[in-house]
Amino acid sequence: MSRRESGNLQHQAEHTRARRRTPVMGYLVILFAVAFLLLLVAYFQQQRSNTEATDALKQSVSAVQSIQLLMEENESLKSQVEQLEQELSDAQELAERSEAYAAGQEAAVKAMDYFWQIDEAYVRQRYSLCRQLIQELKESGCEGALPSTKATENDRFSPRARYDEIYQALY
Repeated sequence: MSRRESGNLQHQAEHTRARRRTPVMGYLVILFAVAFLLLLVAYFQQQRSNTEATDALKQSVSAVQSIQLLMEENESLKSQVEQLEQELSDAQELAERSEAYAAGQEAAVKAMDYFWQIDEAYVRQRYSLCRQLIQELKESGCEGALPSTKATENDRFSPRARYDEIYQALY
């Protein structure tokens, strides 16, 4: 073999090897490109997932703040209800006292009406009318409402003492 042939063979061997390298390099470049694209797609999916998670957290924080505001408003309303219930209780107690006082005053006025009629009938010596009025006073339940104190500072009897005197004289 001559040098020329030997150089030709060497030239062919070098080109043959180069061709073999080219397809392998092409595959490697394609594989790296695909891997890079897959990494890029994974990165964008992760970013999207992070954005969704961040939005969900923001909504969660907003919901928690809304719940806290509702709880504070609920506490405020509860204290207002307690205050209003106390005011209602006080007003009812005052109304009951007023009603009791009014009933007591009404009974006292009715008892005094009977007392003056009884006293007048006794002074005029109309004892049967006097007994009838005493009976009506007892039936009305106002007998205990006669005042036992004097209305004025004189030597006269209190209405209760005078009534007792008339009652003992007639019975």
